[in-house]
This record gives sequence, C-alpha cells and structure tokens, in this order.
Amino acid sequence: MENIKILVVDDESRMRKLVKDFLVKQNYDVLEAGDGEEALDIFYQNKGIALIILDVMMPKLDGWEVCKEIRSYSDVPIIMLTAKGDERDELLGFELGVDEYISKPFSPKILVARVEAILRRSNVIGADAVISVGGIEIDKAAHQVTIDGRPIELSFKEFELLTYFVENKGIALSREKILNNVWNYDYFGDARTIDTHVKKLRSKMGDKGDYIHTIWGMGYKFEV
Repeated sequence: MENIKILVVDDESRMRKLVKDFLVKQNYDVLEAGDGEEALDIFYQNKGIALIILDVMMPKLDGWEVCKEIRSYSDVPIIMLTAKGDERDELLGFELGVDEYISKPFSPKILVARVEAILRRSNVIGADAVISVGGIEIDKAAHQVTIDGRPIELSFKEFELLTYFVENKGIALSREKILNNVWNYDYFGDARTIDTHVKKLRSKMGDKGDYIHTIWGMGYKFEV
C-alpha cells in the first residue's frame, strides 16, 4: 500500500522542513509548495493528496484564496496555519470549510496528532470498526458512542479519551501516559486537563462512568 500523501504549503522553508520531518517519521509522503500558485499546481497534478497543511500568509495567492479554489473542486481535509490569533480569521477558516485551525507557534507533535485524527475521521487511516465492552459501543470510523444502544454526545477529546481507556481496559494508566497518548504532549505536572475531561466523561456516561476508576496519586483504570 502506498504511503498517504500530504501537501505542506508555507513560504518559510524552515517551517516546511520542520513539518515535513515530523510527518515523514510517521511514514507519510510529503509534497511541498512555497506559495499559493505552486500549491494549486501540485494539488491538481497529484490526485492522491489526502490532506493539505496550508499557511495563511503567502505570496502570489494567500491561504484563503487557495482554500476557496480547492473547496470549489474537492473536500480534501485542510489544516490552516496562521501566525494570527484573531477569532475572525478562525471563523472565516471554518466558513470556507477548513477542518482544523492551528496558530503559530505550534508543537509539531500536536500538528501530527491533528493530522492523524482528521485522517481517521475521513477514513483514510483505517480503524477497528466497532469496539464493544460492558454495554458501551464505540464506532471509531463514525466517531460515535452508544451506551446500552443510546447514543451519547462526546467532544472530540472525550471520544479519544474513552477510546484510549477501553482499548487499555484493565491497565492502570498514569496521567503522564494518558497525556502522551491522548493529548500527544509531554507531561509537565499539570493533571487538571485530564481530571476535568474524566469528570465530564463520567457524567455523560451515567452509571457506566463508574467503569473509570481513579487510582489515587497515579491516574485511572477502565474496568468493567
């Protein structure tokens, strides 16, 4: 099977290299473009591109113009990169059909995690169709969870957290391990992110929330 193709578009060569190096480590094929016009040329010449990482501020054609052009032909997933933290830019991006929006500077590990999550959502990366345990059914491809046949609404991170727990049922998981695998960044001693998400997840799961056991001073364990 051929590696998945990703197009990285940024006028800064150092930024392209940084992103490319991290993606290549995960066995993606990376195509590069230094401006908007080149990006469109490459996109139309390579029909197998599975995802585009697109900078906003570029010469010739900016990221918004490239996004509009591509969206008129294709629904390929697009991650927009921008140095601006302006909410209006973010809203514009989603209106144009952008799938994710990441502000610079960013962690390359986080970017790779977002790439993989989007590719899973769009079924480019395969996943076990359905996981079932203790009345909980997780459809990874559809990104849906049902409990005793009743669908529950989970945020993207809550879904990933529950999936990680279920796939590691019976195993004591430290907060460090959960952060590294679900949030994809190194542990710096602040466990509030995990604890807050676990609290919300338990609440949404009703009685099944009791399957997530707290291991005091360490982390959590999912056990039916």
